[in-house]
Amino acid sequence: MSKNPLVIIPTYNEIENIERMVHTVFSLPRAIDLLVVDDNSPDGTAAAVEKLQSTYNTEGETKLNILKRAGKNGLGTAYIAGFHWALDAGYDYICEMDCDFSHPVDQLPNLIAKCEAGADVCVGSRYVGGVVNVVNWPMGRVLMSYYASKYVKFITGLNIADTTAGFVCYKRAVLEGIQIDRIKFRGYAFQIEMKFRSNKKGYSIVEHPIIFTDRTAGTSKMSTKIFREALFGVIELKLKSIFGKI
Repeated sequence: MSKNPLVIIPTYNEIENIERMVHTVFSLPRAIDLLVVDDNSPDGTAAAVEKLQSTYNTEGETKLNILKRAGKNGLGTAYIAGFHWALDAGYDYICEMDCDFSHPVDQLPNLIAKCEAGADVCVGSRYVGGVVNVVNWPMGRVLMSYYASKYVKFITGLNIADTTAGFVCYKRAVLEGIQIDRIKFRGYAFQIEMKFRSNKKGYSIVEHPIIFTDRTAGTSKMSTKIFREALFGVIELKLKSIFGKI
């Protein structure tokens, strides 16, 4: 019997969102397992997940999992740790999603379905078709994000409208094939590098339109350092590709 798909959610100080997120994932019409990767949140996020495990896990079925890390070490390393956990556990469809409800949880089954139908990677896209589907962001941030994706597309040649998207489903074979331990970037450039490496290896990437809603609880992890990594990281990725290092 094959496993359910898995969604990985990295957390750091998400106590305001985590309990509702867990309940929302497990209320979906399709069975999807959940792995929370927590970076030692001082606000008790991990303890909240552990408390909920008795509700959702039984002796014969573990649906809610937690991977606790020693400290905050970047989004990319959290996902890589989660990917390794998922591969070791035998999952065939592995998704990534934020904990702040910016990604529409009800679209998870659609991302998975597109991979089951033949895509290797399905990206939950804010910008596919040229439409900006973003709610509650200031116009300046919307434009910055939209044109950042255009910039990445121009530099890398990726035929993806939302190159920085963090709402994605991967087939197991992709994570096994792109050498995830070689991924360098830790912030939002991590999302670009994942798609870039997947494309370079010849995996098919499709986009599924979503409406992105900015968080209403908790604190954003965006910083100038993360933005700068993404800005200059794409040039580094392209150069590595030209010289055969990817």
